[in-house]
Amino acid sequence: MAKAKTQATPAQQAAAYNTIVKPHITEKSTSVSQYNQYVFRVARGANKTEVKNAIECLFNVEVDSVNTMNVKGKTKRFRGRLGQRQDYKKAIVTLKEGQTIDMQTGV
Repeated sequence: MAKAKTQATPAQQAAAYNTIVKPHITEKSTSVSQYNQYVFRVARGANKTEVKNAIECLFNVEVDSVNTMNVKGKTKRFRGRLGQRQDYKKAIVTLKEGQTIDMQTGV
């Protein structure tokens, strides 16, 4: 028996927007969409359960699994001085069969 989807409260939506920073659109992340996987940048302190709840709340889909990884910022030179890009956390979200997310439209 499938559970009924309930409408998210404004507090739940605000928490979801704080968890999901933005979609991570690259050639590689676009190619994994054929396997029903989508890539997002998420808050550094977010765990897998929070990411799953945020995706389900924002996009009204059912999430099968979430894989997260911490990405270290590159060391770059600017005008001869060393600097470093920010570290960030990335989540690969796998949806259940038959579910999709339209990444071209905004939330």
